Amino acid sequence: MRTIVVLPYDSSWPIEFEKIKVELLLALHDFVIAIEHVGSTSVPHLYAKPIIDIDVVINNDMLPAVIRKLYEIDYRHEGNLGIEGREAFKYQDKHHLMAHHLYVCAKDSDELKRHLALRDFLRVNSEYRDKYSRIKLEMAQKYPHDIDSYINGKEPVILEIYEKCGPETYTAT
Repeated sequence: MRTIVVLPYDSSWPIEFEKIKVELLLALHDFVIAIEHVGSTSVPHLYAKPIIDIDVVINNDMLPAVIRKLYEIDYRHEGNLGIEGREAFKYQDKHHLMAHHLYVCAKDSDELKRHLALRDFLRVNSEYRDKYSRIKLEMAQKYPHDIDSYINGKEPVILEIYEKCGPETYTAT
């Protein structure tokens, strides 16, 4: 049984992201618009599960080629896992890299817009960053072995942040 662990921000997380990004770019350089560090590990001073979230941003028509290229470097396509606009990938035997979640998103994807808007808002708003840290810690303590309840418990705060940052109007660069 996996335990949900939420830790204080670690300044090595952006460095670990860059290591993953370099490996991805070696395989995908011709197919990507950007590789974005998203999720809680991308926000200084935010508590997080120590897992890097990455969005590979592509043009809509590049997905088949990106799936093939990622397969060549041992990432396996899992589909959208119920979240439209975000294709998930899993991996094995990447012990040289920090644990990470890899997603591929079309540049105009609503899910990408939400990820970027949330990240950018929390980077500049300490009040909501601290509020989000508190709910993450609370949910991890309350549901240490139940990821669905952990995620559901955070949702009201995330939705409140979305109201403030307006991801529906966010334009990815």
